Amino acid sequence: MKIIFVYNANSGFINSILDIGHKVISPHTYECNLYNMTYGVVSEREEWKRFRKSSKDEFEKKYKEKREYPIILKINEANRLDELISKDDLNKMKNVNELIQKLKET
Repeated sequence: MKIIFVYNANSGFINSILDIGHKVISPHTYECNLYNMTYGVVSEREEWKRFRKSSKDEFEKKYKEKREYPIILKINEANRLDELISKDDLNKMKNVNELIQKLKET
């Protein structure tokens, strides 16, 4: 099974600086809980880095579709994308351990 993680964050240097500022100044209003769980202020969390094998940065460009982000998807046997963990479920999680446990259950 291949899983794709799509963050509700834009790539690029300037966007990274803006995200860091947002997370430092007002972390509770940052709009991507998946990012909050897997990254600290400036770098990927070690426990997540050990668990994660891959993620895709430019989902919409590659797959030509839009979703509610953040989201975790899987590619099914028909090579289509199925929702594995929704934005709402991700936003209810408190930490990376909950995320890892949910992924192990699937």
